This record gives sequence, structure tokens and C-alpha cells, in this order.
Amino acid sequence: MVKFETLRALALSFPEVIEEPHFEKTSFRVRNKIFATHDEKQNRACLKLSESEQDIFSITSKGIIYPVPNKWGKQGWTFVDFEKVDPVMFEEALRSAYWQVAPLKFKL
Repeated sequence: MVKFETLRALALSFPEVIEEPHFEKTSFRVRNKIFATHDEKQNRACLKLSESEQDIFSITSKGIIYPVPNKWGKQGWTFVDFEKVDPVMFEEALRSAYWQVAPLKFKL
């Protein structure tokens, strides 16, 4: 199980990340690119993963980490169920989401 405070603390520990509202959700962005959102009502996160990362996380965490069921899912947007996700798996997925949108200079 993961709590919103865990998402917030980890996301804000990455370089240049800011927290901003995104419609009725909370978003985490680097250079204005969203890599994670939190839906309090559904108690889940939505992460921007690469297609291959989405496949890997979804296979290893069936029903816990899964593609958004529409065109957004085909672009890598992936739901994470906070009630069921392993904290270590969540941290890995969140890091992957950050690196998916972070500037190249942070990857060197």
C-alpha cells in the first residue's frame, strides 16, 4: 500500500519537479511535462511510462499497475492502485515515469 504523501515526497525529490493542480487531480511535472498525477477519489496514481515499461510493470503487477483503457493507455499512461501496490514497485515505476519526461541533462 502506498499513500499520497509517499508519491509527493518521492516525486518532489527529483530535480526540478513541481506540484500543480490538473483538473480535479494533483500533478507532478518537470519542465511543465506531467509524469504523474494523483486521483484522490480513486486512490490511484497515473504515470507516464514508455510502452515497454508499461508492459513490464503491468505483467509483474496484474490488476495493480495497468494501462489506462483508452488512447491515453496506448501512449504509456498507466494506472497504479495505491491500495494494492508494493511500495518498492511503486517507487521504481515513479522513477521510470520521471525519466520518461525529464530533460536529457538529468539522465547523464
